[in-house]
Amino acid sequence: MTEISADSISGHFSDYLKPVFSESEQHKKHSFGIRHQVYCEELHFEPENIQKVETDDFDDHAYHCLIQHKSSGQYAGTVRLITSENDDQKLPIELYCQNAIQRPELFPNNFDRNDICEISRLAVPLEFRRRKMDNFDGAALGVINKEIYSETELRCFPFIAVGLYLSATAILLSKNIHHCYVMVEPRLARSMRFVGLPFEQIGPVIDYHGKRAPFYIQPQSVEDNLKPDFKALLNNITAEVTPQI
Repeated sequence: MTEISADSISGHFSDYLKPVFSESEQHKKHSFGIRHQVYCEELHFEPENIQKVETDDFDDHAYHCLIQHKSSGQYAGTVRLITSENDDQKLPIELYCQNAIQRPELFPNNFDRNDICEISRLAVPLEFRRRKMDNFDGAALGVINKEIYSETELRCFPFIAVGLYLSATAILLSKNIHHCYVMVEPRLARSMRFVGLPFEQIGPVIDYHGKRAPFYIQPQSVEDNLKPDFKALLNNITAEVTPQI
């Protein structure tokens, strides 16, 4: 990632990108469409369908975030936060990857159901990155296609994935959720730690939609760990997302 000033990172993001808390059916459809493009058509993690939307039962108890490209109106990425109100609303990591967690004190069932969540289905559509990418989920840190977007815009687009995680963080803080889980490829986690997002690996890499490992995040510690430039970006995103919530 290119080193630019805090004002430049936050300013560039605000100039070209907008976080959207996508609770309307229209916004959710955009999220589900991006997920179908990435997870079904491109990565083939899930089967394609004629509706061109990728959904599952977890969406019924999840918050959905989008990043919108302002000038075109297109959506540059999506992510969801799966919540749990009771024992019937298990997180994916509980249902499919509990054995991968090697820190028993951090098992999700140790905490109140309304105090846990899982970030998943982060996806950046193909038109917002290059054709040849690192092969981790959703090509999350992709670079914008230089044939379509200006050099000025390109300066902030490597931060789309960061912007999605910070949008999720803003929602978690507003909902006062203290324990967050995510299954991601370790290279993506290292990229997030580079900017100061405290991804703590709590188990080995397993084969789960590709090579992934379980990670734990305490949302309340994010702001303290972020580098100053990305802390400014979090403040900016929080100011935009909070009124939408």
